[in-house]
Amino acid sequence: MKPKILLSITGRTQKDWREKLKEIESHNITEVALFLEFYDKQEKKKIYDALLKSPIKNIPLVHIRHDMEKSELGFFQKNFGTKYFTCHEENFVSHDIEQWKGFYKDIYLEMNFDNFVSKKVKVENIGGFCIDLAHFKVGLEKLSKDFEYVFDHKDQKLFSCNHLNGWDPQKNIDMHTIYNMQKDFNYLETLPAFVFGNIIALETFNSIKEQLKFKKYLIDLFLKKFKEKPD
Repeated sequence: MKPKILLSITGRTQKDWREKLKEIESHNITEVALFLEFYDKQEKKKIYDALLKSPIKNIPLVHIRHDMEKSELGFFQKNFGTKYFTCHEENFVSHDIEQWKGFYKDIYLEMNFDNFVSKKVKVENIGGFCIDLAHFKVGLEKLSKDFEYVFDHKDQKLFSCNHLNGWDPQKNIDMHTIYNMQKDFNYLETLPAFVFGNIIALETFNSIKEQLKFKKYLIDLFLKKFKEKPD
């Protein structure tokens, strides 16, 4: 196993993505992941236009939202070589996934941690899992139904990519803002090897400058865990 750790454009507001993109341009970064969950159609159009003018050449992983059209997925594959589109359980339940027919092999399921998995969720019908590592840790601590669903598939070749954020052991919740790398990321050492994929996208609201520090720390952590240095 030799995972690639990706910096990411994340956020909730226009200021969030613009500031990260400005940092990316200043560092001439050419490869990132992109999280679009909190951006509506109008804002997404601004993001797409800005990406085309940026130094970014590759976006291996895009976290999509319920209202994205097939043409948008095609846009990312054509312009940025995207291989992993990640979605939530509810996209199966609300039948959003049906509008992405033709891209099923490129879609990867991120589990919730609400202790419920609908019978409509069929990871076998798409590319596989995008394991949110903090979500998995929450489920592992609770032995929740979400965790059981993932664990029941552990012997299948369905584990291709990951979201990576922090974990709070006191509250047993995921953390999208990292305050202490050692404290917030060290839960990764407790996770089984099968949940880790080839692409690991940082899903934090921290700046690109901070994400660069996280990546350096995580490379050392994964080298210790897997005896192989990530990209």
